[in-house]
Amino acid sequence: MKSTAKALVVVVFVSSLSFAAEPSAFGAGDLTAPNPYGLTPNEKVILQTKDTLKKVAINTKSQANELDSLRERIDGIQSIVENLSIKSHNNKINLQKLKEENQVNIDNIHEFQTRLGEEIHNNTQEIEKLKAMVLELSKVIDKINAAYVTKDEFNSLVNDVNSFKTLVTKEIKSKKSTIKSTKTSSAKLYNQAKKYFDKKYYTKAIQNYKELIKRKYKPAYAHYMIGEMNFKRKNYAEAISYFKKSASLYDKASYMPKLMLHTAIAMDKTGDKKHAKAFYNALVAKYPQSKEAKEAKKYLGLS
Repeated sequence: MKSTAKALVVVVFVSSLSFAAEPSAFGAGDLTAPNPYGLTPNEKVILQTKDTLKKVAINTKSQANELDSLRERIDGIQSIVENLSIKSHNNKINLQKLKEENQVNIDNIHEFQTRLGEEIHNNTQEIEKLKAMVLELSKVIDKINAAYVTKDEFNSLVNDVNSFKTLVTKEIKSKKSTIKSTKTSSAKLYNQAKKYFDKKYYTKAIQNYKELIKRKYKPAYAHYMIGEMNFKRKNYAEAISYFKKSASLYDKASYMPKLMLHTAIAMDKTGDKKHAKAFYNALVAKYPQSKEAKEAKKYLGLS
């Protein structure tokens, strides 16, 4: 509409110029003058049309400005609507998160209430127990008060206790001297330990072998035997410790193949595969004809 109005103004303006190409003398009929005069009827129509078109052009321009302004306002409103839409979407997301968080809080509160109830129940039971204990203590106190001993009676009792202690001390000293005189010989203790071992009385056997170690009587063998009993009880770490000490004391004993085999198996059982394999190989290399070496080959997968 705006472009059409502009075109109409241009056509009319060109036509008016063609009619006014030759103004009369003294400015009569001059359509460009501020106050034209001496106009013919056609010139008056042209002038009137010119004024009308000028007003139309002004109104058209004003309307175009208003339309541009309205468009700018519409764009602004559209931007506001879009922002509101984004905020609404974000609010929905935040509301959902809030609901979920509140649900978690509700669950936590329920859990807290449950635990609190359990604590209250437990505390109630403990209070009842304490009440019962207080009652028992009260009874004990009553008994003590009923059997209260005077100072003189207490001093007399202390004297009796001291006299008794003196007698006991003398008796203990007398028994110790008797024990020393009847102390079992190391050889007899050694044979007794072997009998306990054969009967699988390992606790007593270990006690005897430990006594022999204290006396330094065949300590290498005593360590080996204690290691064997721990091995049979599957106390593998303890067994390894005694085997190691035995080997360090005497590594040429006849029981060395068995000691090495059981050491390797104990290491295997405790997860020390690397050292276990080394012991198996050492046993095979050092005692190739022994039955323990054949057993070691099975663990190494050589037979």
